[in-house]
Amino acid sequence: MTAQRWVLAARPDGVPRLSDFRPEMLDLPPPGDGEALIRITHASVDPGMRGRLTGDSYAPALGLDETIESAGIGEVVASRCARLPEGALVTGGFGWTTHAISDGRGVQVLDPALFRGRVRPTAAIGVLGVPGLTAYFGLGDLGRPKGGETLLVSSAAGPVGATALQIGRELGLKTIGIAGGGPKRNYVLEEVRANACIDYKAQNDLTEAIRREAPEGIDIFFDNVGGAQLDAAILNMKPGGRIVISGQVSEYNQETPRGIRWVTPFITKRLSMSGLVVYDYRKRFPEAQARLAAWIESGAISYREEIIDGFAELPRAFIGLFGGENFGRRLVKM
Repeated sequence: MTAQRWVLAARPDGVPRLSDFRPEMLDLPPPGDGEALIRITHASVDPGMRGRLTGDSYAPALGLDETIESAGIGEVVASRCARLPEGALVTGGFGWTTHAISDGRGVQVLDPALFRGRVRPTAAIGVLGVPGLTAYFGLGDLGRPKGGETLLVSSAAGPVGATALQIGRELGLKTIGIAGGGPKRNYVLEEVRANACIDYKAQNDLTEAIRREAPEGIDIFFDNVGGAQLDAAILNMKPGGRIVISGQVSEYNQETPRGIRWVTPFITKRLSMSGLVVYDYRKRFPEAQARLAAWIESGAISYREEIIDGFAELPRAFIGLFGGENFGRRLVKM
């Protein structure tokens, strides 16, 4: 049968352009022994993928003419693989393609007991996938939260940031978000239910704005943005504060990253800063997914998805991430 896919046509220089991607038709053979044919229903677009389009990142650079990698949800439509029965909903790193042949490695069958009620199947590549798991392990393992502490989160209206704030609230933290624009600020206050949210676009001095919301300082900063927002947080950290580096979306398209300009507080306040790649916690994914699903079912945690229709829209949906267009977890319905 014939599938469609998007491949990397050119290495982006700065913000990716539509011409950096190329659609192709791909002939797929019938599934062989131990294989299954999967029809992809939804694919994710992820800002963290930007680095691999240019060079090595948390994984080797994507090659030219290779399928753009991403997480996806699919349905098994034909199978000669016992692990992947026909009709099953599955998730895996299928990439920007309409169909895939799989022998089951790296593919997870969605458990109907987990994906029900408030937990929709698309949550498998959102709040129960890389974004939610990043928030869960980043805050819990690297942030080392203690009840009563103050948590500051950048990109607070995004899927990682919003989940981190809600987990923090459940763990007894005072929660403060940083988001861009009134609608996103209102979402963080009203749906995410953070104690406070700073609209960085409305501030002349972000360092002072953080100080107003947290006059006693910040214990944990969960950073998805980097650059000026990271510096502003560093200047507001308490002694012994922990900084978790989840993403650096403000730096991904810079030829020369801005970097950190305030380093002395790491000495004077004994700060620590740690980065994470969520796949390091792969063996603990089921534990985290079960806990997150229970929080969602109870109403303690909510999540927002922005689903764009059409395979052809994948590059445009990805590029829009770097202009702050997305509101919640951005997915493309094939």
